[in-house]
Amino acid sequence: MFERFTHAARAVVTGAQGEARDLQQSPIGTQHLLLALLADPAGPIASAPALTARGVDARFVRAEVIRLVGPGTAASDPLPDTDAEDAAALKAIGIDLAAVRRAIEENFGPGALRLPRPEAAPKRRGLLRRNRAGTGGHIPFSPRSKKVLELALREAIRLKHNFIAPEHLMLGILREGRGLAAQILTGAKVDLGQLREDVTRSLGNRAA
Repeated sequence: MFERFTHAARAVVTGAQGEARDLQQSPIGTQHLLLALLADPAGPIASAPALTARGVDARFVRAEVIRLVGPGTAASDPLPDTDAEDAAALKAIGIDLAAVRRAIEENFGPGALRLPRPEAAPKRRGLLRRNRAGTGGHIPFSPRSKKVLELALREAIRLKHNFIAPEHLMLGILREGRGLAAQILTGAKVDLGQLREDVTRSLGNRAA
């Protein structure tokens, strides 16, 4: 059923970590995934008519992230723990949530979905920034971005694809619907229904 993240999808996930590090933010939020999806101006996401019609590109989204949360600020992307509900929903269609997460970790490494541990508040703000998102080390995913990865797999299954491409990640952002990425898109008055159609059409061309 599920085989792999494509090279391009892997590049988006690693690119999101780079975006978070460049902005000195942790954890990796949905906004960082969106930035990575828009990194290639000619890519299937950045060139989607629903986005180009509203002038939404990586530069715009980065400016919005800075405006909304500020550089060097921990990303605000909370999500209640709904693992039990999600596990039940997935089980109903024959999918093991633990297997989903194992597949993601096999692609991106052990602990890829691990949430950040609480840290004692350091005395200096600069130290706080370095500890949260310094120039090295692993930056974990926020609960919402973790959810986007899982929803990307569910979108691939819905479309009967045995791979996860950047378009599936975009569909995951839209399906999750409440993260900072979705808020930025809504604030820019992007037609989310059209964006979903644009992205699904791109996937149809890929799978054809």
